[in-house]
Amino acid sequence: MSAPEELRYTEEHEWVATRPDGVVRVGITEYAQDQLGDVVFVDLPETGTAVSSGDGFGEVESTKSVSELFVPLDGEIVAVNDAVSQSPELINSDPYGEGWLIEIRLSDSASVDSLLEAEAYQALISGE
Repeated sequence: MSAPEELRYTEEHEWVATRPDGVVRVGITEYAQDQLGDVVFVDLPETGTAVSSGDGFGEVESTKSVSELFVPLDGEIVAVNDAVSQSPELINSDPYGEGWLIEIRLSDSASVDSLLEAEAYQALISGE
């Protein structure tokens, strides 16, 4: 399973990509989508929603199960990927690209440093 070096990760199998404007893009990892199987439905929040780390922000439904999505960092949801709502299979085909879920304007941009680096995430999933 790939875990791109430039991303940060959560123990709940979400990835976070930092952008220079203080906004992060969030999605689920290749490992997570592989465990889920074929994704058939995604429930995402409204933009403008204030969120705290650990809060649930939606669900991903697959042919196997329904999994809750968790906010990795405190902030405000500033974008939702409508393409995924229309074509949930993007999560399976391109989890680190077109399959992204939300963008969050962080309350504290340094909070990204609290997330797992790629090497630590690879160690986590190799133990599961």
